[in-house]
Amino acid sequence: MRLPIASAILASTLASYAASLSFVPSTRPRNALAPPSIAIYHPQNGPTSKSKPSSHFLQMNDDPPKFSLSNLFSSDNNSSNSSLRGTVTKSKSSTEPHPSARPHINPLNALYPPHRQALEEGKVALESPPLPIHPAVQSGVLDNGFSWVFLPNRSPSGRFEAHLQVFSGSADELEPQQGIAHLTEHVAYMGSRKRERLFGTGSQTNAYTDFHHTVFYAACPTTTPRGDAHMLPMALDALCDVMEARCEPSRIEKERQAVLSEMTMVNTIEYRVECQILSTLHRENRLAKRFPIGKERLIQSWQQDDVKTWHRTHYRPDNVLLYVVGDLDPNFVEKTIQEKFGHLTAEKQGAEMKIPELKKEAALLADAVVGGTMKQAQSWHYPPVRHDFCVVDGVKDILESSDQLLKKEGGDDEEVPYDIHLQKPYSMDDKVNFLNEAELRPGKRLRPHIFKHELLQNFSFHLFAKRPVEPIRDLKSFRRSLARRICLAALQIRLNVNGRSDDPAFTFVEFNQLDSAREGCAVCSLDMTAEPNRWKEAVCKSISEIRKLGLYGVTPGEMERYASALLTDAEQLAAQGDMISHGDQLAYLMETVANGHTFMSPQQSYAVTEHALASLTLEEVNEAAAELCAHITGLKDGEISSNGVVVAVACTPKSSDASPETMVNDDKLCAAIMEACVMDVEPVEDVVVPHTLVTPEELQEAIVENP
Repeated sequence: MRLPIASAILASTLASYAASLSFVPSTRPRNALAPPSIAIYHPQNGPTSKSKPSSHFLQMNDDPPKFSLSNLFSSDNNSSNSSLRGTVTKSKSSTEPHPSARPHINPLNALYPPHRQALEEGKVALESPPLPIHPAVQSGVLDNGFSWVFLPNRSPSGRFEAHLQVFSGSADELEPQQGIAHLTEHVAYMGSRKRERLFGTGSQTNAYTDFHHTVFYAACPTTTPRGDAHMLPMALDALCDVMEARCEPSRIEKERQAVLSEMTMVNTIEYRVECQILSTLHRENRLAKRFPIGKERLIQSWQQDDVKTWHRTHYRPDNVLLYVVGDLDPNFVEKTIQEKFGHLTAEKQGAEMKIPELKKEAALLADAVVGGTMKQAQSWHYPPVRHDFCVVDGVKDILESSDQLLKKEGGDDEEVPYDIHLQKPYSMDDKVNFLNEAELRPGKRLRPHIFKHELLQNFSFHLFAKRPVEPIRDLKSFRRSLARRICLAALQIRLNVNGRSDDPAFTFVEFNQLDSAREGCAVCSLDMTAEPNRWKEAVCKSISEIRKLGLYGVTPGEMERYASALLTDAEQLAAQGDMISHGDQLAYLMETVANGHTFMSPQQSYAVTEHALASLTLEEVNEAAAELCAHITGLKDGEISSNGVVVAVACTPKSSDASPETMVNDDKLCAAIMEACVMDVEPVEDVVVPHTLVTPEELQEAIVENP
């Protein structure tokens, strides 16, 4: 949740859907990358070996792909056991190794066949019993490193969806490549001749680019309109064609104009606000300087070798994951994937990289990625970043011991070997300073930023704390996720009640914490809008409500109501059975796999939710409340403390005749936040809500009197 504008998108796609499933909040050696022998996971039989590799896939749609920065918002833990990490070994081919290919965590995470088998056999150390994995989901890795996952689904019948994730997005771009991931998406999509074979079949194709990935997809009927041929091979042919894009000069010129047109269309005030927010939130890593839309003068300059070099660097079989969901036979899907994607090799792609300087620089970036980023430490789905996490003491110790906190790569006098986090100034950087930080108390840091613009009409306030994504793989982590969701539901209702008063201080307010694969972290956010002349009052009231939750937790009545609501949601979802649409199933599968959570069926999720809620205590919920709000309560001495940077962004109208009440600057914003954090707050009074407004005795009496 970043803005009111983005709230609907995030809430519906991540919070609402993931929550309804009762599942969580909501190289070095330059050896060739030829992954282990093909591993296919059959839920009934476990991993088996195959000898024949397969081919590749990618694709997009007739409508121009839409770039939306609001979509930028929103794991398998790093294991010391290399046999579970999906590393790949050197190919026997005489071809020169791909310069950017490095051993890395397999993107299937918990669904990586050896890892899945180890989990189901109890060979992975967990704090409590493991969560059950969806019994129908299948996954595998071809000989060339190409990973895939298939989920049978019958709603709607006679259709399927295939999505290919390329684990490279704008955050992987070098300095002279800013925007090339998005342009290459266009070129590969629109230049696919095999994609044209899907026209007139009732198929839909499209693609999109983000910080952390580029995704191409095809949604198709299972057979051609005449019913005489299967559509899956045709769809995968189209996706594979994108993996082998020709990058023709004529196509590049056409798509260059399309991208420049998009650049004009997205340059709205909403886009500018989100850029300000993201740049401030992620100032310590690459995301602050690598927006997918890119730089206009670079986009104007690229030629065939530039686009082809990017494509051949990142569109490798070890760097992609294919999802297929739909009304298909599992054996047919497995066989078709093997036939279509086995011939692709990283070595062949590397041989077609034509610009030596970029080839060398890409190799240095690849070394840095596996040398110290969340992408290598936790999930290959994440962008190559590290974060200034804001966490409580116990979590901080764990992160430091596992080297997942952002650390300076050298002392003041030590030369940094590779500036992967882009902390140095570069010629194409926007001329804005987001590095100011205020130390409100010893060890308590706040990073404020004020954005003023004539087109803004209201004041908006955004307070953030970044935390590591906690993979939900066992019962204990699942219980913690339920406790967080109860806290978030209780706080949101409290905030909504304040917003419906006769004279509310704010016009919109929302508090949430969501796992964000696109950012490589969980983001705890307060988003609020208010009239410009009441900004200080709105900041104080919203922060005070959060402090109440952090200090006193939820009431017994609140816990009963919201735990019951969670169970009802899970029950309703389980009742839908196989009527959940392909698109919803696929969105949940992709988000779950990306963050290393266990992918459960709705029925399994309901059973686990019922079991967990039966013994969840008020103390556990209030511990979750204290941890959720620690970045705010921790700003006052003597209260629950947290370590790290709290980020505060205020967006306000710019006017030459602004009154003193509407004026906001860094000092005033910090002062208002501190004032709210030191105010005394009282616990919320518990409200007992009866289960029925009519007692059984009154009901019986009414029946007798009114036969």
